Order: sequence, then C-alpha cells, then structure tokens
Amino acid sequence: MSEMKSSLPGQADDGARASRRPLTAGQEHKSATAHEAAEQEHGSLARFLKTCAAGTALSALARPVLAQAEQQAAASAHLFTSSQVVGVSVVIGVISAALLSTLWLVRQRGNLENESREIRSALSDAQQRISQYQALIADKNRRIVIWDGNARPELLGQLPPETGAPQDGEFLAFGLWLKSRSASELEKAIDRLRDEAQSFDMVVETIRDEILEAQGRVSGGRAFVRFVALNNLRAELAELRIERDRLMTSISAFQTMLDAIDMPAWQRDPGGRLTWVNQAYGEAVEARTPQQAINEGREMLTTVARERIRATTTPESPFHDTISTVVRGNRTFFDVVDVKVPGGSAGIAIDVSDIEAVRAELERTLKSHAETLDHLATPVAIFDGDRRLQFYNQAFVALWELDIAFLEGRPDNSELLERLRAAKKLPDQLNWKSWKEAALSVYRALDTQSDLWHLPNGQTLRVFATAHPQGGATWVFENLTEQVDLETRYNTLVKVQGETIDHLSEGVAVFGPDGRIRLSNPAFRALWGITETEAKPGTHIRALGEACAPSYDRPDGWKAFAELITSFDDERRSGQGTLELFSGLVLDYAVIPLPNAQTMLTFVNMTDSVRAERALTEKNEALRKADELKNDFVQHVSYELRSPLTNIIGFTDLLRTQGVGPLNARQAEYIDHISTSSSVLLTLVNDILDLATVDAGIMRLNYAEIDLNDLLDDVSMQIADRLHESGVALEITAPAYLGSIVADPQRLKQILLKLLSNAANFSPEGTSISLECHREGTDFVFSVSDRGPGISPDMITTVFDRFATGAKSGKRGGAGLGLSIVDSFVSLHHGDVTIDSEPGKGTTVVCRIPSVDIPHSAAAAE
Repeated sequence: MSEMKSSLPGQADDGARASRRPLTAGQEHKSATAHEAAEQEHGSLARFLKTCAAGTALSALARPVLAQAEQQAAASAHLFTSSQVVGVSVVIGVISAALLSTLWLVRQRGNLENESREIRSALSDAQQRISQYQALIADKNRRIVIWDGNARPELLGQLPPETGAPQDGEFLAFGLWLKSRSASELEKAIDRLRDEAQSFDMVVETIRDEILEAQGRVSGGRAFVRFVALNNLRAELAELRIERDRLMTSISAFQTMLDAIDMPAWQRDPGGRLTWVNQAYGEAVEARTPQQAINEGREMLTTVARERIRATTTPESPFHDTISTVVRGNRTFFDVVDVKVPGGSAGIAIDVSDIEAVRAELERTLKSHAETLDHLATPVAIFDGDRRLQFYNQAFVALWELDIAFLEGRPDNSELLERLRAAKKLPDQLNWKSWKEAALSVYRALDTQSDLWHLPNGQTLRVFATAHPQGGATWVFENLTEQVDLETRYNTLVKVQGETIDHLSEGVAVFGPDGRIRLSNPAFRALWGITETEAKPGTHIRALGEACAPSYDRPDGWKAFAELITSFDDERRSGQGTLELFSGLVLDYAVIPLPNAQTMLTFVNMTDSVRAERALTEKNEALRKADELKNDFVQHVSYELRSPLTNIIGFTDLLRTQGVGPLNARQAEYIDHISTSSSVLLTLVNDILDLATVDAGIMRLNYAEIDLNDLLDDVSMQIADRLHESGVALEITAPAYLGSIVADPQRLKQILLKLLSNAANFSPEGTSISLECHREGTDFVFSVSDRGPGISPDMITTVFDRFATGAKSGKRGGAGLGLSIVDSFVSLHHGDVTIDSEPGKGTTVVCRIPSVDIPHSAAAAE
C-alpha cells in the first residue's frame, strides 16, 4: 500500500500544490496499472482457493481409503512381497504431501485476504485522486491532448470561446484557428514530441490574436500537449516574447540580406562609432571579417565626408548625395544614403562609378543621336521623366508649325497637346479628356503604343510612342497620307472589282501563268455546276476540267482552254467561241490575256437568246408563210368575190331597165334590196382588201396634187344619196379657197366618205352633220361632227379597232371597218386622227393630213 501511494504523481510537491495539480498522463497510467494488478491478484487468489478446496476434499476422501488399506495390510501382511511394500510406501507419501499442502493453503489464504483488503483501499484512494485530477483538468482555461501510439488522440478540458479554438474534432486542425506561423511551429514540435520524445514549451497566437501557452511532455509511453489560455501579466509577457522573436527574426533577415548584397552598409552609435557593418563594407576597407572592421574602427568614407553627413543629417531629412572615396586604391563614386535614428545612425553606399561613366557615354550618344534625328524627315519628339520636351527635330517643327520659343521652354507633354488642340491641329474627339489620358498612358506602358491620327487638314499620321526605361517617352510621327490614300483607292478598287465580278451574270475565272485558278465568281460555278471547293483558288485547270467534265468533255472545251492558258508561246493568244453543254445551256466563251501572264476566261449564257432567236426565226418563217397564204387568199377572194358581185350588180341594173320588161312593185322592191346589198357587200370586200393590203405592207399611195375645193364637191355628190336615205343634211364649212395639197386623192376621198357615212349612220333623222375644213400651214385639217348618241368613255379607245361596231345605236349595221380604214389611211399619210365624244352630245372626228413635197411623193410612189 505504501509503495502504491509513493508511486502516485504529485507526492514530491507540497500538499497545497499537489491538491491543485491535475493528474498527468503518467499518473493515470500508474493508477490504471495498480488497479489491473489488484484485479489480477484477486483472480489468482480465487483460483488458488479453489485448488486448496479441491486438495482438502481430496484428503477427506483419502482417510477411509487409508484406513481400509491399513486393515487389509494388517490382515494380509504375511502375503505381501517386497514389491507390495514399495506401493504402500508411495501411498503414504502422497497422503503426507496432501496434508502438508492443505496446511500451506490455509496459511496463504489468510495472507491473500489481507493483501486484497490493502489493494481495495489503494484502488479507492486512486479513484478518488483521479476524480480530483479530472475536476482540475475540466478547467475552462486549459485543454490537454493525449496520444497513445497510433490510436485516436484523446481531448480533455476546454479553452475559452474568445480564443476561437474549436471544441470538436477540428481542434487538431491548427491551421484553421492558429496563425500560420504558430500552426507550423506547433505541428513541427508535436511531430518531434511523438517521434523523438522531445519536450517543448512555446507560445502560439490564434487568428483572433489571443495568446496560448503550449507544453509538450511524454509520460508512460504517451504524448501529452497542454494548451493554457494566458491572461494578465503572463499574457503580456508572452506577447512581448512573441514580438521580441518577430523583431529578432526581422533584424536577422535584414542583416542577412545586407550581408548578401554588394553595397556597403553600416550602423553607428550616437557617438559615431561603428556597431555593425556588412560583408561588403568589410571587403571595401580590406578587413578579413566585418567584426575586424568594427573592432579596428576602419572607415570607408573620409573624415570630411563623415562630418558633412553628421552635420546635415536630421531625423526628418536623411542624407543623400554622391561622395567620392578611394576603395582598394581606385577612386570610386558612391551614392550614400544615411539616416539618423534614436540609437545612432545607419547608412548604405551604392557604387555609381560605372553609372557615372555610362551617363557620360550616354550624353555623348544622345548628342550624336540628336544630330542624326535632326536631319530625318520623320518628326520626332523626346520627353524626359518629368514629361517635359527634351528634344525635337526640324521635321517636328515643320509638321506642327509651333513657335520655337514655346518649344525651347520645354513644355509639358499635356501642355503641348492642349496647344495643338487649341490650334485645331489634332483630331476632333468627343471626349478630349479620355483621349488625352489614353495618349499619355504611354509613360506607364511597357510596350510601344501605336495609333492613327486623322488631322483636320486631311493628313493621316501613324503615331508611335515608346516609354524609356529610365523615364520619359519618344514620340515618332509617320506621315501616311499618301500611303493611306493609295491603300484606300486600291482597297476600294479591289472591293469594287470583287463585288462587280461576283454580281455579274457572266461567269468569270482568272488563271495564273501556272494554270491555277486565282478567282472565280458564283455565276461561273453555277453555269458549270461545280462547288466553291472544286473551284477554290489554287486548283489547277486540269482538275477544274475534270470537275466540269459531266457538263462538257469534248476537245473544244477545257482541253482547248488549258492549251491557251498554259502555252509557252511568245505571243499569248486569245480565243472565243460557243459551247452547247450537255444540259442544254449555250455559252459564249472568251479567252482574254491579262497583265502579269494571267488569263481571264469568261462565259456568257446565251441559252435564252439562242432559244428566242430560234423561236423568232421559226415564228417569222411561219408568219411569212401565213402572210403569203393571206395574200394568196386575198387575191383569190378579191377575184372570186368581185366577179360574182359585178355580175349581180350588172344584172340588177339590167333588170331595172325597160328593155327586159316591166316589173311589178314587189319585184322592183326586191331588185332595190339586191342592189343595195350588193353595193354593201362590194364595199365590205373592198374594205377588207384595203386593210389586208395595208397589213401586208404592200399598199402604196399614189401622190398627186389635189384641189381641195374640187375634192369637197366630189365627196358631197357621192354622199348625197347616202344622206338622203338617212334623212340627214350635210353642212360644209370651209374657206372660199382651200388650195391644194399633195396626197393620194382616192384614199383621201375614201377617208372623207367613211367619216360622213359613219356620222350619217349614227345621226337622228332630221338632223344635220357638219364638215369643217381649214388649212394649218401645209396641213389639211378637217372635222366631221354629228348630233348622235355619242360614244361612252370606255368605248372611245376601241372605235378604231377592226370589227368594233355600234350597230345597236346606228341606223345601218356594218362590219365596223370604216374608222379602222380611216385610221390606217391617215397613218399612211403620216397624219393623225382624234375623236371627241360625250354620251348624248354627239361625236366629232378630227383628221390632219400633211402635204408632202413632190420629190418625197415620187420616192414614196416608187
């Protein structure tokens, strides 16, 4: 019991501290081991008691057997042999051993019962202490993580919520609630604790800027990490420790970095003594190590330079200037920066000897370049890092026509643009501010910027702006006015040419000297029934001929075209012809040589023209035959009709004479009807023959000089009977002397008779028709008016058509050829005829017959 108590953790500390210290993992392990040992001893004791009981029972059973054996031995002693004596001895030994065992077991049982009571007491005490330790561990300001081999870690206790530590299994994901640096260091420390049993004590920061203390220990084969939330002075101390570590790390990083650069750097105390220098400083003062330079106080700068630095440096205004000194026996220029701090001062020196040499060389180079640029025809302007004009050439002055005094004043780039805008020399912009900012963005750009400026004076400039690595920019203005004009005209010409060719109805294809197609239009592909892929640029004419073979594959087709296009003759030949494709298309082709050894092949679809020509030829032949047939018909009809009519009219006149005998009234009436009908039929036949002659184009006018007064008298006499039959009077209004005209007397008389007959037919009985004649220059103008029913507006357009008759409103029906003949005869005289009529007011027909000269009439007669 005393050994168990002494092995419990916490006994080495005083009583008060032991009561407050939580149970560690090792103490828990020892308590659990004691408890298990007690349980094992208790089980062994139970098994031993069972064995002892069995031994006691065995001795009780052996007593009667032993007694019986003694009786038998006594009864038969005289029968035993020497072997039997040995058996008896063995039995007696076994019995004796059983008795001794029983006595030993009884004694051991008492000892086990005493030890069992002591183990129970120790177990109870251990369980009480474990409860106390668990109560201490349950404090909200700490949490313990226990690892036992590879088993899942056990978590005890909680941390305050304000720390942001998860309360569940995500607690071990330290990167979620600890700062990255703390999480990384903690994970590394835990790995060393578990793998190498290396204890640690460290302070970590949460994402919420809370400070935690982490302690790692190993006890009883287990790894323990305790997290304690710090507060008050301990928290402040931990924060100061973290800040100190951070500052030390930063100082170490800066010192390491300064040791790595080739620029001398130093740090001095308030008295001006060196306290730290880097490796480059040590090399500059030819010291083996930086510490040697500090110990010996080796100075790189001269005393005058150091005093100057000390006198001019203030906390608000660091020293920055170029200082000359000797390093390794060579005069060297350093760009020195020295700052004053509360603990002294610090400085760094940058070797600018090479820069000074380069600067001098640069000045010489710039001067040479300036002289070269000044002779260029391309305007150039160079601006420095402050965006002020540093250089300009003569071409720049000539381009913008700026004042030299203004340019010599080194204007700002923005000011220069504003000056050009005010002079209306820059392109008009909707948003000037945005455009100017975009133009000046070159100073912040990494690549060369290019833009096109279309100036108000019609010039086009390509502006290149390139930023300088050391600051500033170069502006180059390339005048593209002529180039843009040429390109515009060329592109326009190409587009117009392309659009024109693509919209032509003729098929066009252009081939190069190698026989490969350069371009083709849709009409070409449609005529030959090929796709755009089959006629794409670069296709050889032989492949194109194979693609067109289904449409035409005869020798006079694509084979002939290939010979003309790819021939090596000195004089390039042209050709043309007609092809009739298998599809029925008729194409007129032409092979035309072009410049640059190119050849154009054109195809015109003549199918419709050929078909129309063939149809017209066939129709003309048919019309010619029909005209011949009509003329033959008219001649035959003229002869066949006129002969019987002449006979009928002759015999009718003969029957009217007294020589053939008297006629009764009815016979005389019939004879009159026959005579009238025969006359009408003869007139109709004559009209048809006249119209047929006009249509056939074989009618010729017999021009002669006509006395118009005699013509009117003759017409009035011939129309008298017709007017008498209709009961209509004729009124002729004409000057006393109309004179004469040159015309066809018979046709002119026929025109007047047709018009008067037509007027008499449509005039009511008892009315009169008027014939008015007059001269207008050499033209004979006459009009015939009646007081008939008139003509409706929709019929006026058809009165001159053949067989258009108004018999329903006239006294005598007819074939409707009178006005048609009038129109034809007037047209033959190159005159004109008009008609004016209103329903219910009568009709007036006006004719104008021009007079022709005698030579013209003679030619017309011929």
